[in-house]
Amino acid sequence: AAKALGSGDATIIFQHLLPLIVAPLIIEATFAMAGTIIAEAGLSFLGLGVQAPAASWGGMIRDGTRYMLVAPHMAVMPGLALFAVIISINYLGDRLRDRFDTRQ
Repeated sequence: AAKALGSGDATIIFQHLLPLIVAPLIIEATFAMAGTIIAEAGLSFLGLGVQAPAASWGGMIRDGTRYMLVAPHMAVMPGLALFAVIISINYLGDRLRDRFDTRQ
């Protein structure tokens, strides 16, 4: 319809298409970021992630599992931090999607 009214390609893209794809792109980017963090933590937990001098929540959880009976906080606290970051990223993506949603 916009093309029939004489709008140019750039006008159609920036005024009609871009506002509709911003919200899905934001939510997809935040889910991808959360998934990447979980994947890195999982690989580090298995010993396939970053090596010893670099800090990783998966490595911290793996190291803390040796002391679960004596000091369970060594494994639980990095797990809770990982959980809090993932939930925060997903919540941020959800709030940004609601903010930028043009179909309200």
